[in-house]
Amino acid sequence: MKLLDAPRLGLASFRRRLLLRGVFLLLALATLALAVVLLQDEKERGWRNYQQGFRKTQADVMARLRHPAGLLALLNPQAQGDALPLRPLLLPYPSLDVDDPSKALQAVEQAGCPVRWPDDSTLCAAIGDNPYAGGYVYLVGSFRAGDLVPREGGNIDLETVHRARIRLEMRGELQAWVAPFERLSLRGEPLVRGRLAGYAAADAEPALAAEAKPLRDFRGWLWQSATCSAGGEPPDCLRRVFYSIRLPVEAFRAALADRTRPEWPPADLDRIRVHLQMLAPGNGPPLFDSNAPGAVAPPMLADLGQSLQPGEVLTITRTDLPRQAPIVVKGREAEDGRGSPLILRLIDRLPVAARPGPLQARETITTPVGSYEVRLAGDPRGSDRGLGVIATRMSWYVAAMLGAIVLAWLLIEVGLIRRIVVLTKRAAAVSRNVQQDASAGARIGQLDVSDLRGSDELGILAGGLADLLQRVKADVQREELRAQRERDTLQAVGHELLSPLQSLMVLHPDADDPAHRYVQRMQQAVRVLYGQASPSEALAAAQLELAPLDLDRFLRHVADNAHFAGMAGVRYTSGGAPCPVRADEFSLEDVVTHILRNADRHRRPGTPITLTLAAKDGQALIGIHNEGPAIPEPLLERIFDYGVSEGLPADGAQRRGQGLFVARTYLAKMGGTVRALNQPDGVLFELSLPLAGPG
Repeated sequence: MKLLDAPRLGLASFRRRLLLRGVFLLLALATLALAVVLLQDEKERGWRNYQQGFRKTQADVMARLRHPAGLLALLNPQAQGDALPLRPLLLPYPSLDVDDPSKALQAVEQAGCPVRWPDDSTLCAAIGDNPYAGGYVYLVGSFRAGDLVPREGGNIDLETVHRARIRLEMRGELQAWVAPFERLSLRGEPLVRGRLAGYAAADAEPALAAEAKPLRDFRGWLWQSATCSAGGEPPDCLRRVFYSIRLPVEAFRAALADRTRPEWPPADLDRIRVHLQMLAPGNGPPLFDSNAPGAVAPPMLADLGQSLQPGEVLTITRTDLPRQAPIVVKGREAEDGRGSPLILRLIDRLPVAARPGPLQARETITTPVGSYEVRLAGDPRGSDRGLGVIATRMSWYVAAMLGAIVLAWLLIEVGLIRRIVVLTKRAAAVSRNVQQDASAGARIGQLDVSDLRGSDELGILAGGLADLLQRVKADVQREELRAQRERDTLQAVGHELLSPLQSLMVLHPDADDPAHRYVQRMQQAVRVLYGQASPSEALAAAQLELAPLDLDRFLRHVADNAHFAGMAGVRYTSGGAPCPVRADEFSLEDVVTHILRNADRHRRPGTPITLTLAAKDGQALIGIHNEGPAIPEPLLERIFDYGVSEGLPADGAQRRGQGLFVARTYLAKMGGTVRALNQPDGVLFELSLPLAGPG
């Protein structure tokens, strides 16, 4: 193929390309600039917020440490880690009034002392902050149980009642108590209430000795709410049971008997072990066991770190014990993960309006067991590290945006601009050569782009193609229309000749044979279709010769000769009476034959096609019924349109959708109608023609 001469293109033809590249470059620079400006703004805002947050943190931490819950954490610095095994804590109260269970429960809840279990059971094991309040271990908590079974007077069998079993391990010694529930009769009170009488007992003793006496210094109270805690109605529901117990500890009592001031809290407080079980009657599992897994410890000093900002450090020092190591709590990290060194360096170089120095705060908290100096120190650069972690995470989104911009540019550059450049050059060459050489138009295809004329790449391409189209478009369209008409006419003629020729193949060319009738039909079809613009126009323009016709005789003739057309099993039962109409016999036979062929293609093998005839309301009704699949509802009307077929038949032959169109057209010219109806066992085509008058 000879290459066409390409002209030199001016700067205007590259304008769109340069503009597109400049836009993508500006978009990438704007994305980076936006990220840096936002980072600087967040840094300055973070420094201001850090100073305000430091003062707020100071007030919050000091308020929490002065609260009973904070004092509990302050007095128990060793109480860190797991809640089990259960160890007594030092309360910020001298003692607990276990004889008033509501006060005892309120005191331990306010101090945040209880350990909690997944079944919503609680237990606070603690001692008072005053050694001269008696030196007891207090157990205050709750669990859920059904109706409580109390111990009746003189009953020594403990397995028949609800009871508490307690173990205390301290300094290599074991103290054990068993405390059965003894109900008190309180008139007018809806609660189940009573005491826990404490007896010294070994773990394995199922019963008390006959002479056993309750311990005088052991005090225990137990009461049960009247409200169900998990739905249901009393007594078939679980209800909350509260208890408060005071355990006499021999080691504490011995220390109090000494004249010297006892060490308080005991140095081995974190090594004391307490085990409490609440048992139901029988040998079943405990209702509550303090050694059960899943216990959640109360908040301690380490939890204060969640209240501190990044870079803040809380230091707590015991002033009366200078040798004791201070407690250091550091603020939480701003975000999980680590920041990128490059981003941290960028944040450090970003200017801010003011750079505050390190922040300091100091206060003293006095407790009955000693004084504590609390110092809070903060470094605003800690917020930079937190910002660096966030910026590192967000940098992936910025990188993704830049990657998307670059990818979009590459796709447009490689997939669009490069091809436009090539097409632009070829279009310019084609436009130039078309104007000089008319034979070059043979290489051009059809495309209408005249509305895109201009001086840029697409405009040049559109102008060149438009020039070519002006010379070849009209000729190509005329040629295509002529070829299409010829194809449609030949296909229509072939379709109409198919049925008579199939019958003619099996018949002898005798004038008395039934073949003579099919030859006449073929001649009529040729006269109708040949030379017309299209099959639909030819059929619409056909002229029919209407004459009197007996439908009963006509249908009997069609049924008798249907096997010659390859349609077996066509049955018609004559009514015995003439049914006169005015119709074109050959055209009506075409109508019935087209419908019979459709019925034959879609019937189940071995089933008949039934013809019926009836007269009703001045109309002759012809029914053609087959047994087969129903026609889809949307196609019941459309199958009579030209080019619409019911589907691909079993023989795989492609249908033109013309036969039913012929049937409706011919019937309309004879004043009749046709419609398709789905029946439970098949499909019925109903043809109607006006009955002829008696004359």
